[in-house]
Amino acid sequence: MRIQKLILPMAVSAASLILSGNAVAETWKMAIGDAAGGTQYELGETFAELIHEKTDGEVTVDLFPNGQLGSEQDTINNASMGLLDLSILAINNITPFSPTVGVMTLPYVIQSPEDAKTLTQGEIGEELAENTIRDAGVRILGWSYSGCRRLTNSAKPIAEPADLEGLVIRVPKNEIMIAAYQSWGVNPNPLAWSETFTALQQGVVDGQDNPYITIDAMKFYEVQDYVTDSCYVFSLEPLVIGEGMFQSLTPEMQSTVLEAGHEATAHSYEYLLESEEAIKQRLVEEHGMEIIEPADDEQEWIDLATGIWPQFYDSIGGKEKLDEALAALGRDPAPEE
Repeated sequence: MRIQKLILPMAVSAASLILSGNAVAETWKMAIGDAAGGTQYELGETFAELIHEKTDGEVTVDLFPNGQLGSEQDTINNASMGLLDLSILAINNITPFSPTVGVMTLPYVIQSPEDAKTLTQGEIGEELAENTIRDAGVRILGWSYSGCRRLTNSAKPIAEPADLEGLVIRVPKNEIMIAAYQSWGVNPNPLAWSETFTALQQGVVDGQDNPYITIDAMKFYEVQDYVTDSCYVFSLEPLVIGEGMFQSLTPEMQSTVLEAGHEATAHSYEYLLESEEAIKQRLVEEHGMEIIEPADDEQEWIDLATGIWPQFYDSIGGKEKLDEALAALGRDPAPEE
């Protein structure tokens, strides 16, 4: 999927008056896929505070959480076309537009917050950000770190892939994540994020996967009973700005926006480390969820899911791109096709 790139006149941009040098307060709109209380919102709120402070109040960023401004994939299109200023969305929803980003969504590539930080804030992340400008017409300003995606369901404890038999699991509309579940013997149900809670509530699907922070923020504990303490994908959410809007900013404002994104990213990483364990405990003690450890240290899950890697070598830019990421993490090269 490719985005039609369209740079609209700056008359339609929220930044137009600032560009002319007039000290007139401007408001930028930021779409956020998740509800308030999650890491996406924390990143957005931090970025908004930094921008307001660094511009002496000339720029205010209004946050629209919980998909108020459209689906996450819609916001990529809208930002690219100059119809939206900023968006924070799950990395799997940017991958269809910029496939090389998929290297960070391959199962079990990122296995910890440290791995996520290494890839997003190092040379790999810089290259993927450049590819996203080229492919999708949006620039990644920062990242939120939400943690490992944990499988939840309302039917029974799940410890090994065989336990998934008979269950319908919601996944994002992402080929890599769909293939991972298929490797475990499941044909998952790809649903838009905005439809997920209702589908769980109505029993259309039995389960889904997301980090503890998202499970809490979205109140999935109201419709899910069991959590498998898995880590097949690490949830990353880029903060993006339309490249047309970014290039229309003054050099000074560009530096300010990049600096705010960098600082907000650092805050997001620390926020995850400080909050995840308490949220996990709250899900059990206050909301009655049962946490199940994967059997045999998750080895069967890993063996099956990493077997799909070769299917996606071409889309991520070649096996060498995955090998570069694995090398950055101190791990062995990927298997040949």
